[in-house]
Amino acid sequence: MRAEIITVGDELLIGQVVDSNSAWLGQMLNKYGIKIHRINSISDNAEEIKTQLTECLQRSEIIIMTGGLGPTKDDITKKTLVEYFKMGWRLDEAVMAQLVAFYKNRGREMLEVNKLQADLPDGCKTLFNFWGTAPGMWFDIGEKVLISMPGVPYEMKNIFEFNTLPLIAEKFKQPKLFHKTIVTINIAESILAKRIEHIEDALPSYIKLAYLPNWNMVRLRLTGTEQIGEDIVAKIDSITNEIHQILGDSIVAFKDLSMAEIAFELLSEKNKTLSVAESCTGGYISHQMTQISGASKVFVGSVVSYSNSVKHHQLGVESTLFETVGAVSEQVVIQMVEGVRERLDTDYAIAVSGIAGPNGGSEDKPVGTVVIGVCSNDKTVVRTWHFIGDRMNVIGRSNNMAFDMLRKLILEN
Repeated sequence: MRAEIITVGDELLIGQVVDSNSAWLGQMLNKYGIKIHRINSISDNAEEIKTQLTECLQRSEIIIMTGGLGPTKDDITKKTLVEYFKMGWRLDEAVMAQLVAFYKNRGREMLEVNKLQADLPDGCKTLFNFWGTAPGMWFDIGEKVLISMPGVPYEMKNIFEFNTLPLIAEKFKQPKLFHKTIVTINIAESILAKRIEHIEDALPSYIKLAYLPNWNMVRLRLTGTEQIGEDIVAKIDSITNEIHQILGDSIVAFKDLSMAEIAFELLSEKNKTLSVAESCTGGYISHQMTQISGASKVFVGSVVSYSNSVKHHQLGVESTLFETVGAVSEQVVIQMVEGVRERLDTDYAIAVSGIAGPNGGSEDKPVGTVVIGVCSNDKTVVRTWHFIGDRMNVIGRSNNMAFDMLRKLILEN
C-alpha cells in the first residue's frame, strides 16, 4: 500500500512555515500499516496541483493533500480539484449550519467570503471540520482515494484522526504494524550498530530495525508486520531483551520518550520536585519540561541566569569566581545548582553554563564546552562536557545530558 503527501503553499517553499504536518501524518498512517513513500511540496498554482496529482495517482493508492482551502483568493485547491475532476458545486447545508454556529459562538460576523467554505465539489464526501471553517474532502477514485484537508496543523490533525482514519481503515485493510522503541544515550550510532550487528542480521524478514540518532541519543525502533500464527509482540519483546543484555545501562527507556519525559516520569513516581538554572541553554531545558502535560506536578520553576549579575544576585554565585575561574566552570555551576535548589525549595535541581557558539570560545574553553550540574539535598554532581555541532546542537546535547545526569542521580538515591 503506497501513500503520498502533497503540501500546497508558497509559504512552505520559501521556508516561512515548516511542514510539521507530513511527519505527523507519517506517524499516524504507519500505525495502520500504511507507509508514506513520497512527500511533495508545491506552490499555490493550479497547473502545479493538477500535474502533481496526476503523477501521484499513477504511483500511489492514497494521496493526502494539505493546504489551500482557506477563504482568500490565494487558496485555490478546492477550485482546482473541481476543475481536475470535472465536477460541479454543491452547497453543504450541514457545513453552512456549522459555520453559522462557529461565528456566532465567537461573537464574529460571518462574511460572504466565509460562506463559500460550505460550497464543495459535488463528487466528494465531506470531512467535517469542528475546529475551524474549512472542511476536508474525500474523493473516491476507483480503488484509490484523494484526501484534501486544510494546512492549519491542529485543524488537519483533528480532521484526519477523527474523521478520516476510520474511512481509510475501512477502505484499505492492511496488516497491523507493531513498534517497540529503545532509547539509548551516549553511545555512537556506529558503535551501537556494531555491537548489535548479529541481532540485526538474524531478524526475520517481517521485523525491521531502524536507527534514529539525535543529540547524543539513538532511538532503536523495531517494527514488526502482523503474521498469521506468529505472536509479533512476543517476538519483538524477545529481541528487545537480547539488545538489553548487550547495551545495558546505555538504554534509558523502552518506549519513545524524550529525556525530559524520562526525568518527568521518575520525578512523578517518587513525588519529587525540580528547579533549573540555565545560562547557555537560555530556558530550553525548562521549555522541554513544560511541554509535558502535568509538568507542574514536579517542575517548580527556573532562573535563566544568562548574565553574571543574575548568577550572583539571584543564585548566590560568588562574584569573585567570574574573574578567577570564569562563568563556564565547575565552581560556578556548583553554586548555581545548589543556589537554585535552595531558593526554589525543590528536591532536585539542574544547572548549565557553557559556550554554545559560534563565537565566544577560547583555547582552554572552546565552543561546545558546557558544564552541567545536578544536585539533591545531600549530593551534587558536576561534569564538564565538550559537545560538537552548531549552536542548536550544543543546546540540544546539553539538554539531554542534563536530564540524563538527573536521571542517574534520582536512580542512585
